[in-house]
Amino acid sequence: MTRQQQIINEKKRKLNELIKAGINPYAYKFDVGDFSNEIKEKYAKLRNNHRSKSRVKVAGRVMIVRSLGKLVFVTIQDSKGRLQLILQKGKTSEKDFELFRKYIDVGDFVGCDGSVMKTKTGEVSVLVKKMELLSKSLLPLPEKWHGLQDKEERYRKRYLDLIMNPDVKEVFVKRSEVIKVLRDFLIKKDFLEVDTPVLQAIPGGAIAKPFATKYNAYNTNVYLRIAPELYLKRLLIGGFGKVFEFARCFRNEGVDWSHNPEFTNLEFYQAYIDYKQLMELTEDLIVEVVKKVNAKPEIERGGKKIVIKKPFKKITFKQLTKGKMSDDVFKEAIKKIKEPTFVINHPMDISPLAKKNDDKTVQRFQLIIDGIEIVNAFSELNDPLEQEQRFKRQKKGEKHEHDKDFVEALKYGMPPAAGFGMGVDRFVMLITGSNSLREVLLFPFMKGEK
Repeated sequence: MTRQQQIINEKKRKLNELIKAGINPYAYKFDVGDFSNEIKEKYAKLRNNHRSKSRVKVAGRVMIVRSLGKLVFVTIQDSKGRLQLILQKGKTSEKDFELFRKYIDVGDFVGCDGSVMKTKTGEVSVLVKKMELLSKSLLPLPEKWHGLQDKEERYRKRYLDLIMNPDVKEVFVKRSEVIKVLRDFLIKKDFLEVDTPVLQAIPGGAIAKPFATKYNAYNTNVYLRIAPELYLKRLLIGGFGKVFEFARCFRNEGVDWSHNPEFTNLEFYQAYIDYKQLMELTEDLIVEVVKKVNAKPEIERGGKKIVIKKPFKKITFKQLTKGKMSDDVFKEAIKKIKEPTFVINHPMDISPLAKKNDDKTVQRFQLIIDGIEIVNAFSELNDPLEQEQRFKRQKKGEKHEHDKDFVEALKYGMPPAAGFGMGVDRFVMLITGSNSLREVLLFPFMKGEK
């Protein structure tokens, strides 16, 4: 029998004994009043080897246990961090003291009521008066030093990754902050947040291979959206002036460090501006998010700092690709760009929804930072006849679906406008200094285990 199986059997034995003793090993609730970080901050100035008269109620997962006879030192982990508990014979309820010693293991959840004290070594702790078991774990956590190191296993079992690697949690806290600042920025600019269909009859708004499914109630083939663009522009036609959406999008294509088939896209559209004005708005947006989330106007990747400040550099597509106007050459060329840079004026044949500059190029820009495309944007084509012709030309190459309903909507008239698309996952990867999209996706899709 392996060591792990022995631990599992011992946990099951304790569970059965708890049930026989009439103790519920899976509590319904616990009235948490305090959190680890709040307690440490509030009582930081308490003198060593002194106790406060204040009582606190805390709960969390047991991570470390050190038993010294009449004293038991316990480290719990709650949603805000870690905190030391001290169970002491004569101070802690005798029944609860014995319950802990007999039945509580690393991995279990406990709730405690006690007073705050600072130990001789200066650690803010809770001297437990009462304690109860909230949830009995049945599988052992990975060992601290030899546990969850394999990346595939970390992504596959993210819940364990979050328990054992506290820095990982900070990445997702920062991700939430990024989305909040993006949303707040747009709302302050009078943009309206909207929702558009995820299931679409025609996968439009980008050049990509869609995921296909079937709508049984209508006996109709449909697709998971590759972009919300054409629906958002329908809203401009309908009379909205500024709209945005955090859209879950799907592209049935390759997977690598900067591509994932399921991703979050931020798209917004504003009537009566062009791509030059949109570049200025984009600069303000990017600078504000970086400053608020990182508390300074810079990001750090691979040990190098990149300052994010206005104005961003500009270079034409033609200058960057040295006259070779192809998307493949472009993808290779941007790897050398480190500072925030707008690549502008793309070839028309790879930009079917953008307004033209001339017969060969369009009013489009992509924002590149540290070799990563973060934003794709352009002055929106609002000539319905030209849009129809471009769709037809694209259809021959099986790149862009000809959305006849969208063309019909354009024929009712769409104001001049500019549109913006940001890969939120990539932006978070950049801001957090992560090396792969999987580091910033809580549950990336993983190939099945053998």
